[in-house]
Amino acid sequence: MAIGWRCVTIKSLYTRIVLIFVGIVMLSLFVAFFSTSFLYKSRIQGMVEGSLIANAQKMIHNYQATPSAELVPFMQNFSGLSGNLLQLYNKQGEPLLNEPTGILKVSPKLLERALAGESVSNIAEEDGIVPYLPVVGVPFETDGQPYALFLSVEPNQVEMEIMDSIHLMYVIILFFGSLLIVVAARHIVNPIVRLTDATKRMAKGQFDLELPTSRKDEIGVLTASFNKMAKELSKLDRMRKEFVSSVSHEIQTPLTSISGFSKALRQKKMSEESRNRYLTIIEEESERLSRLSQNLLRLTYLQQHDKPVQVSQFRLDEQLRKVAIALEPQWSAKGIELTMDLETVVIEADEDQLKQVWTNLLGNSIKFTPEHGTIIMEIRKHDRYAAISITDTGIGIPEEERANIFKPFHKVDKARDGAVKGNGLGLSIVKQIVDMHHGEISVTGEPSGGSTFTVRLPVS
Repeated sequence: MAIGWRCVTIKSLYTRIVLIFVGIVMLSLFVAFFSTSFLYKSRIQGMVEGSLIANAQKMIHNYQATPSAELVPFMQNFSGLSGNLLQLYNKQGEPLLNEPTGILKVSPKLLERALAGESVSNIAEEDGIVPYLPVVGVPFETDGQPYALFLSVEPNQVEMEIMDSIHLMYVIILFFGSLLIVVAARHIVNPIVRLTDATKRMAKGQFDLELPTSRKDEIGVLTASFNKMAKELSKLDRMRKEFVSSVSHEIQTPLTSISGFSKALRQKKMSEESRNRYLTIIEEESERLSRLSQNLLRLTYLQQHDKPVQVSQFRLDEQLRKVAIALEPQWSAKGIELTMDLETVVIEADEDQLKQVWTNLLGNSIKFTPEHGTIIMEIRKHDRYAAISITDTGIGIPEEERANIFKPFHKVDKARDGAVKGNGLGLSIVKQIVDMHHGEISVTGEPSGGSTFTVRLPVS
């Protein structure tokens, strides 16, 4: 009958860690056990064997040096002395000494070799089985008769207790080591379990999560990174909702106007002046929707980082002059004094995109600067960057608003005026273009009014 084996996949990290560490402990204990056994066999038993052979030869020498001594009584007197066990065999293989049965075990093969004149030991038996007690045999002759003297050591209760204690210590180490591993593995896995649960909640749209941790290891770093990611995602989710709300508001307002005035035009009794005014409003609101869609498309395009920057080399100061000339009808109509202090700067960048930056910034300054105000455009070249600043004497930007003006659809309260056209996307587009060129943009101002936008772009 065929038996099919199915590989069991362990999905739990906790179980894997416990099994791996317990396996390592068990393997270490097995290695330690076999290492100590090998050490006992190769070194300690070898030393015991040499000592027993030397004692046997000394006993034989003492007997041969005493002519009047009888062999069996003489050897019997030595049995049990100094912890040695003796047994004397004649050529027929018969034991001649009285000793407790079963303590000193001599195999027939060892006895045969010893009576043949060979010094033998059970430590080097070919079957590889190492007895607990080492036994050595030394041949000798007396009165022309061959004998074999076998020696061993008496079982040492202290040594046996030590060996049992060592074995018990192995078991205790395995038990407590496994218990500590179970506890330690739980300590390691618990933060990961919490992270897993938090990621599941985050996948359902819950971003306001923060996992407490005081650890400084890799798990602590991972938890801190997760908290940072959750905070950023929460911020992005808030911005997304605000973006959708702003877009809805920006679209709904002109649509409401267009719908309302379109219905008003259906009235038959209406003066030509009212009809033209309604048509003008519809036209302006349609243009507003068109500008909104164009800016949204442009912002989306710029946020796609795979879009390459079309780099070319050009004069930055000349580009600023051309932008100022292109907007001349706007600042001239308001009687604004435009001053330019532009150092010669050659830059490698996307010319069309930077033109959009200066057009938006200068256009905003013109839009929010009152009649007969002042606008100053400057370029200062430094070692590694060029600083372009546009300063106006307009209504200014409150300090608490400056950190948010580059967000889509953000408008300063002072700018919420029906006479001022705009949808809050211009500065977001500017910021995106400057970031794509590895530059920086900042805004400063005075409490009394006016603001300065400064763009820093790297130059070679």
